[in-house]
Amino acid sequence: MSREISRIMDKGVGKALSRGENMGISNGAKRAIVGVFALVLSTAIFWIPFYFVIINSFKNQAESALMNMSWPKSFHILENYRDVLTASDHMLVRAFYNSMLLTVLSIAVLIVVSAMAGFVLHRREGGRFSSFLNFLVLAGLMIPPAIVPTIWVLDSIGLFKTLAGITFVEVALHFPFAAILYKAFVATLPREIDESALIDGAGGGRLFFSIIFPLLKPVTSTIIVLESINVFNDFVNPLYFFPGSDNATVQLTLYNFMSRFTTSWNLLFADIVLISIPMLILFIFFNKKIVAGMTAGAVKG
Repeated sequence: MSREISRIMDKGVGKALSRGENMGISNGAKRAIVGVFALVLSTAIFWIPFYFVIINSFKNQAESALMNMSWPKSFHILENYRDVLTASDHMLVRAFYNSMLLTVLSIAVLIVVSAMAGFVLHRREGGRFSSFLNFLVLAGLMIPPAIVPTIWVLDSIGLFKTLAGITFVEVALHFPFAAILYKAFVATLPREIDESALIDGAGGGRLFFSIIFPLLKPVTSTIIVLESINVFNDFVNPLYFFPGSDNATVQLTLYNFMSRFTTSWNLLFADIVLISIPMLILFIFFNKKIVAGMTAGAVKG
């Protein structure tokens, strides 16, 4: 019966190929058409809005209020970007410092905590509490954070409006995703590595940090890029848990150029361009590592 099914499938594939050849479209031409379509689609989705933001950041306030993609009658590039950088006593410069510091601290803590959790979750599978722990991690992806209780907890322990407090919030919110990625990657590492290290006298800490953690570089690179973008671009959490003009992050500086009665759209768009550059550069240079780390644990070794 399997031979009959194979014969029918081969016959159907042959008919499809001959039909494509009769239409005069080769496989190379089909791939080229698909590539052109993907390029046009990506241009429409990403580059056209980005062009809209950039071109309006070069205009004066009156022209930018028209919200079109026409070229400006006169360019105000240096003027606009200088005004953005010096607005509110150089708030954007302070915001860049706050955002970079918050991102670095959050990612450093997140990597260590989620890597250890992913290692334990996989190596202790089948244990007494493994199902419950997996459920808690998945629940962290599904249940939205409670803002008022979180503020109350942070205020009770003296961490509200502090860098440490917002760092813990960011780590807690991004922990489930990172732990799941680490768990999937640890599944590709043979248990014999653990057994050999323990036989040689290595303790739990030395086993993880000296042997296992260096092997997690692919997925670590992915988490660094993805979560850095998420933390750096976070708007809601710093707004609620890290308020204050001295604590402003880059996303909160967008409020500088918006008001109830009038909005300086040219300065707002210039601000958007400036705060998009760091993460855009990071994504362009490390996009291949994102795909490699995401797929590294897809097939269990």
